[in-house]
Amino acid sequence: MSDIKIGWIGTGVMGEAMCSRLIDAGYKCNVSNRTKSKTDSLVAKGATFYRTPYRVAQESDIVFTMVGYPKDVEFVYFSDTGLFEGSRPGQIFCDMTTTKPSIATRIYDSGKMHEVECMDAPVSGGDVGAKNGKLSIMAGGDKAIFDKLKPLFDIMGNAIYEGYCGAGQHTKMANQIAIAGIMGGVCESLLYATKMGLNLQTMLDTISKGAAACWSLDNLAPRVIKEDFEPGFYVDHFVKDMKIALEEAQKANLNLPTLKLVESLYEEVQKQGYGKSGTQALYLALVNMNKEEE
Repeated sequence: MSDIKIGWIGTGVMGEAMCSRLIDAGYKCNVSNRTKSKTDSLVAKGATFYRTPYRVAQESDIVFTMVGYPKDVEFVYFSDTGLFEGSRPGQIFCDMTTTKPSIATRIYDSGKMHEVECMDAPVSGGDVGAKNGKLSIMAGGDKAIFDKLKPLFDIMGNAIYEGYCGAGQHTKMANQIAIAGIMGGVCESLLYATKMGLNLQTMLDTISKGAAACWSLDNLAPRVIKEDFEPGFYVDHFVKDMKIALEEAQKANLNLPTLKLVESLYEEVQKQGYGKSGTQALYLALVNMNKEEE
């Protein structure tokens, strides 16, 4: 068992599973979440609950954060009860939330002021990847700190060093841009196959062995067939990510028409009340949109 004390802030669908893997690997973990009950499974495994990020920082050597929105990241790091207020020289803070690259830069710069090393390391792979330790981890910051964190990253998935501070977040934006187009295609493919009277499972088994093969076909399309729209990744969070990507693209004078289209479709998913469902709920919104046109 390692003597390193790990702090973990944010124990939602992804964070709970990621932290659980560290505990299973023998690490002592201190946890915090706005809703205390969401830490119960980790506390049952031996984690210690603290009410604030400040207290987690005081009791930990390395702190990981995995929260929802940019405003949540800013609160966790910069509020009066935040990580930097409770920090000490020599610690490492690693934000695994998908957030704005500018926030990653602010955290990195503030870390230098407090003599704390900071990395941005967002992930992809959903709830399945988090539970199975198969996440893709995209890390930005100093290479020496990446090397220190690599044994911990390896417990959660496959980590790749992307480069400068913020590069992890920019890589995640590229990931989300790709997924946006894929999810639109996957859901429309299922809708088309349904309309044409195909056996959905047979169709899926067929096209997933050819050029259309992808993670979303393997993991999310089967959930649609089973009418399982529970979140592996929330629609609300996906819309947040797409908006960040569009904002970054605008700053760089890039026009991304496919992303704009898919983002508008997912806004419709939210309007129909599926914001807390998984991203595969785009299928339900498309079904409802087609009913309106009949």
